[in-house]
Amino acid sequence: MRPETLESYCLSKNGAIKEFPFGKEHAVFKVMGKLFAIISIEENPLRINLKATPEDCLVYRDLYPCVVPGYHMNKKHWNTVVLDGCLEDEVLCEMIDESYALIVSGLTKKQQAELS
Repeated sequence: MRPETLESYCLSKNGAIKEFPFGKEHAVFKVMGKLFAIISIEENPLRINLKATPEDCLVYRDLYPCVVPGYHMNKKHWNTVVLDGCLEDEVLCEMIDESYALIVSGLTKKQQAELS
């Protein structure tokens, strides 16, 4: 997936914003102030950190060699996906969707209502 397409997909999520709190090399995507994706935009190949359930983290790592424990993240809840072509775009989009949904589910009811 091209970097522009990846960023556009992340920003298509309801309430998603892009920030650069860790410098210009890391695009951070947040919803209601909580991050759901980090793209290392200067890496080649591109890398993205995504949240998943602990069980799904392990499954993704077993199924795809390009999915590794989250770099600089809680490795129980986060994966780093190396976008080297081994992962289909549809699976990557599902992983982004899951990460976003997990973050939204952890928001307060008031914050969730604001997103609706």
